[in-house]
Amino acid sequence: MSQSHHRLFHVFLSVLLLTASAVADSTLTQSGAIGGDQRLVSPGDVFQLGLFSVANNTKWFLGIWFTVSPSAVVWVANRDHPLDTSSGLVALSGRGNLVLLDAASNNETIWSSNSSSLGAAGAVAQLHDNGNLVLADEAGAVLWQSFEHPTNTLISGLRTGKNLRTGAQWFLSSWRSADDPSTGDFRGFMPGSPAEWRMRNATGGCARSTPLQCAGGDGFYALRGVKLPETHGSTVDAGATLAECGRRCLSNCSCTAYAASDIRGGGTGCIQWFGELMDTRFFDDGQDLFVRLAKSDLALEPTKPKKFVAVITAVITGFALLLLFFGFMILRKARRSKEVTMFDDIMRGECPTYDFGIIRAATGGFCPKNAIGRGGFGIVYKGKLPDGQEVAVKKLSAENRMQGLREFKNEVDLIAKLQHRNLVRLLGCCIHDSERLLVYEYMSNKSLDAFIFDSRRRASLSWKTRMDVILGVARGLVYLHQDSRHTMIHRDLKAANVLLDKEMVAKISDFGIARLFSSTGDDLEDSTVTERIVGTYGYMSPEYAMDGMVSFMQDVYSFGVLVLEIVSGRRNQRSFNLIVHAWKLFEENKSLELLGSTVRDGCSPSELQHAVTCIQVGLLCVQESPSRRPQMAAVIPMLSHQQALVRPLRPVVCMPMTAPAGLLDVQEVTSGCVGLTITSLEGR
Repeated sequence: MSQSHHRLFHVFLSVLLLTASAVADSTLTQSGAIGGDQRLVSPGDVFQLGLFSVANNTKWFLGIWFTVSPSAVVWVANRDHPLDTSSGLVALSGRGNLVLLDAASNNETIWSSNSSSLGAAGAVAQLHDNGNLVLADEAGAVLWQSFEHPTNTLISGLRTGKNLRTGAQWFLSSWRSADDPSTGDFRGFMPGSPAEWRMRNATGGCARSTPLQCAGGDGFYALRGVKLPETHGSTVDAGATLAECGRRCLSNCSCTAYAASDIRGGGTGCIQWFGELMDTRFFDDGQDLFVRLAKSDLALEPTKPKKFVAVITAVITGFALLLLFFGFMILRKARRSKEVTMFDDIMRGECPTYDFGIIRAATGGFCPKNAIGRGGFGIVYKGKLPDGQEVAVKKLSAENRMQGLREFKNEVDLIAKLQHRNLVRLLGCCIHDSERLLVYEYMSNKSLDAFIFDSRRRASLSWKTRMDVILGVARGLVYLHQDSRHTMIHRDLKAANVLLDKEMVAKISDFGIARLFSSTGDDLEDSTVTERIVGTYGYMSPEYAMDGMVSFMQDVYSFGVLVLEIVSGRRNQRSFNLIVHAWKLFEENKSLELLGSTVRDGCSPSELQHAVTCIQVGLLCVQESPSRRPQMAAVIPMLSHQQALVRPLRPVVCMPMTAPAGLLDVQEVTSGCVGLTITSLEGR
């Protein structure tokens, strides 16, 4: 704009500010402005936006904070360009941008949203109850939002990571100090190897930016919603309170973190870690981890008078308890309604139902001696129906009621519609009072992992049997991905979820977290994004584990890992990275060394060549880029030497390979069981 237009715009803003009321609503239009002590207030009065000061009123910033706690600032616009006074004006420019102007410096623009859709007519800015400041045009199309420009706080609805389609990245960065919201270095840690992190290889972990001070010089930072670290080098005391756990950890210079061992009822028990924290990441439904940091790395608030703090704490606590009570009543009512609706849907579905008395009699009253497996869902029992048919009965645990209900309905909805030789057959279900049961065909040879990971039993697996299993699993996935009425992604393919009947025919099982998925065309590489990461580390594809990208290629990656495990008889895990080992042998033209000597010595020359082909197909399936992996329909011709193979690219391994048993519901039943499991990354 010309200088004359600038002057007119600034005069107009000044008039608007002088005539505006002291309290603003949730929306700012192009005919309004706020400044001084005026605020935008979200519709439910949860958040406020306005100017705030730090460092004895010498620096002023535009930010968003909780209404009940103005010191809890969750977002800052001009964090690296503070105002010297409170003379800032917040307005919408004529080109549709949200701007912060300095009235003391000829209305100089201090900060702008820099929306890519300039000149938007009727643009408005609104502060939502989730803390998101949204700039939209008159049609409601979002032009810019603060959730896509996070600062140092992760709140519900705000995501971090990378959008693989647009290339946009969202990440958090700490305040410089408690009274300086400018961009800090890191929230106490830095990458152990920055070069490897830029290559998406995070196996080197993080290093502390400030050494721990121990006596009186450390504190704890709460990481919310994370998967707890591996439990090697940790101690557990189920009888301690969380507060006592923190005191113990602080008094021991070797203690690096602590958490509750049981999150039910607000958190009880005590886990303490000593040494490095391994395999920790944010994910949906995680729990709190208190990490030890030097006090200089903690953004501690200034000390407030104890009496004032006590009064405020009492008021907030009382209000929170009241909200908690009403919330609990509403949640319980909604949960009961959801269960009733869920069960009505099941009863109207395609899954046959069994009488509870028949199932109870078939399992000997759910006798412990008939238990053949246990997982996060509950217990699997072997049973015999009145007609003599042997069955496996999966009984939902009351302790994991809502988690199990989702997976119970998922299996009933999906498996009842599937019919294939290489998929386990769901015979029916049973709903009786609080009991939820699934009835499957019984697989006498149990799960694949009970064979290939057992030194004695895997010696009995000939190469032909291994090849039949690989082809059987591949045919089952082809059916799921493109041949069934309802194409879907399994999302938890692993050795424990491949069952073997009496003739050693492989059948894919456990559809508790499977997902219906339909591509937009013939390209099976189409993808979507999920916020709930579920599955088993070691089998999860990098794009899914890191960015939540869901596609058929997720199953292809898991299949590649499974092929390498079947060929080698070794498990892919942190202590032994099978993918890296297989690639190293492949590059050195020593792929046959991946086979155990017993199997290798018993193979004919043609079978050995087939084994080399399987290894190369497995490496093609675990390539980092989903677009480089073959579709399952192409895998079978590759395995049968009907399609030429290309050379795979070096795989990039950037995710941890195990989850801490006992702290997360990541279950793999591997012996004396039918191998029916439900895997989930949810804290107990």
